[in-house]
Amino acid sequence: MSATYKISEAYYENDFQLIAIHSGMEDFSLAYFLNRNCSLYLRRTEKDLQGERSVMFSIFDWTDLQTDSYWVLFSNMFEEEVGISEGFFTNDVSIRTSFLVPEQKEVDYFLKIDSENKSLVKNTVKAINDLPRVVTAYALDTTKLKSTSNLIY
Repeated sequence: MSATYKISEAYYENDFQLIAIHSGMEDFSLAYFLNRNCSLYLRRTEKDLQGERSVMFSIFDWTDLQTDSYWVLFSNMFEEEVGISEGFFTNDVSIRTSFLVPEQKEVDYFLKIDSENKSLVKNTVKAINDLPRVVTAYALDTTKLKSTSNLIY
């Protein structure tokens, strides 16, 4: 007999810090520049985060043993081509966009930091904003997000 476990919001502590990043860079390029300019060591995980349907969000993570922190870079957007099978436009392809955090559709990436050190976020935001192809980066108040459960990883 198998058991099914469900994560309850009551047991999930929202004690992480979140940085929103607006950039048109590819995920691997952003991870490279974050590693180089912010002294991080993010690596692509073996598995992507699977959302609804066949939606997959790329993930890069790193555990910093010196500061006792865990860093995760998530893409917020997944685009997939969907073929139209009915009507006059049967050969057309449309693009369906899905978001990891739907209430933050304008954000391209999230950098999640599991740490009690608040100065990490301030210094990291400043370093990210200095990157040439980043439009802006800023800290988000995670208590105001409705879909924080999507960021459990």
